[in-house]
Amino acid sequence: NPFAGLVSHLRASWLSGKTRPMAYRIAQLEALGHFLDDKKQQILEATASDLGKAPFEAELSEILLCKNELHETLNNLSHWMKDEQVDRTLAMQLDSAFIRKDPYGVVLIIAPWNYPIHLFLVPLIGAIAAGNCAIIKPSEVSKKTERLVAEVLPSYLDKDCFAVVTGGVPETTRLLENKFDYIFFTGSSPVGRIVMTAAAKHLTPVTLELGGKNPCYVSDTCDVTNVARRVVWGRFFNAGQTCIAPDYLLCTVEMQEKLLPALRKAIDDFYGPNPQESPDFGRIVSDKQFQRVQRLLGSGRVAIGGQTNEAERYIAPTVLADVQPSDPIMQEEIFGPILPIVIIANMDEAIDFINSRERPLAVYAFSSDDKVVNQVLERTSSGGFCGNDTLMHVTLTSLPFGGIGNSGLGMHHGKFSFDTFSHRRGCLKRGMGREPLNGPRYPPYSQQKFGVIRATSKVTRKNDCTLL
Repeated sequence: NPFAGLVSHLRASWLSGKTRPMAYRIAQLEALGHFLDDKKQQILEATASDLGKAPFEAELSEILLCKNELHETLNNLSHWMKDEQVDRTLAMQLDSAFIRKDPYGVVLIIAPWNYPIHLFLVPLIGAIAAGNCAIIKPSEVSKKTERLVAEVLPSYLDKDCFAVVTGGVPETTRLLENKFDYIFFTGSSPVGRIVMTAAAKHLTPVTLELGGKNPCYVSDTCDVTNVARRVVWGRFFNAGQTCIAPDYLLCTVEMQEKLLPALRKAIDDFYGPNPQESPDFGRIVSDKQFQRVQRLLGSGRVAIGGQTNEAERYIAPTVLADVQPSDPIMQEEIFGPILPIVIIANMDEAIDFINSRERPLAVYAFSSDDKVVNQVLERTSSGGFCGNDTLMHVTLTSLPFGGIGNSGLGMHHGKFSFDTFSHRRGCLKRGMGREPLNGPRYPPYSQQKFGVIRATSKVTRKNDCTLL
């Protein structure tokens, strides 16, 4: 295997204990901060080349949010690393019982192309913070960013403990043949199944950050202008190539008629009369993805947009009205700048529709009535939830980010990243003396001995009382 030597080298470094001291972890994390500062312009240029990403969007999603994660981790690492003391029974009062946060060992991080810096760096921050060695596999689809990461990142990190591997499907397949101690994958559900299958051969735990069709319910009681602006921003940010973007709207036919002019105005306000000329609207990442997304334009009727330019990989911000649940666009994650509207009769029907499909990465609900938003929250299941806005829940380092069911497994961000890459090791330390205290547990057994064990070891229910 072409990567066996690299994995063995990193494992030897991890076994040496090099990555465990807090000072080492802090130094590597600070190096990631220097990478973001020093290479900011190259990151903006690479993401512009790969995705036509506007500098504003790139600096927000690829740099600022990563720095927030970094600072959150550096601010709290000493606290996160401490042993966690736990409750003890009467029999254990003289002992030490605690949870030790151990690193897993050598971890693999496989990143996607849509946020090619953010989606490898945020997991890497957690992996380093937890004391692991790591191999990073950036996506080969975002070519310029892959090259930047491969050529530059190793000069900032300890090469004995961290490495970047490049290549496509064949290289990733060979890489997955090796035994890792943890695998963190971000990408599509079909590839997630392949990764999980490979991990199962070594009983390797995984986090799978996948996608799905995120529903957005718009009730009849809402500020239509505000809804339109927030939905347009969330759907067309990064040209729709965002795993938590609202994938389709659910609303009544009356609300559709109110929304369409408001959505048209929001698109015009944000990107001008011709979004193709806007410096703030991105492009589809590859010809293959362009052709896939373009095929989805045949569903429903084009109410707004619909223009394409294959040479530029440009697809206009598009809204499709009167889309049927059986239409092709409702069978797969769109991952492009198209917003279908599916007509429902009321909130109950919208909730039934959401619950009849695979569980999504995010559910969105808009209403001026907080009871409606709460109903959608309480009666649906998803990786995350955001009421009366889109995308913004992902910007908080205090909230976990992750999927459920078809949209993923596990979570990260902030302390959740540290926890993901840490094995919580249950530890008990007892003294060598006081042996008579252990007598009741040794044979020969007796009912009297069991009575002592029960009295000193049982956990009682609070506010429990015994009737005499």
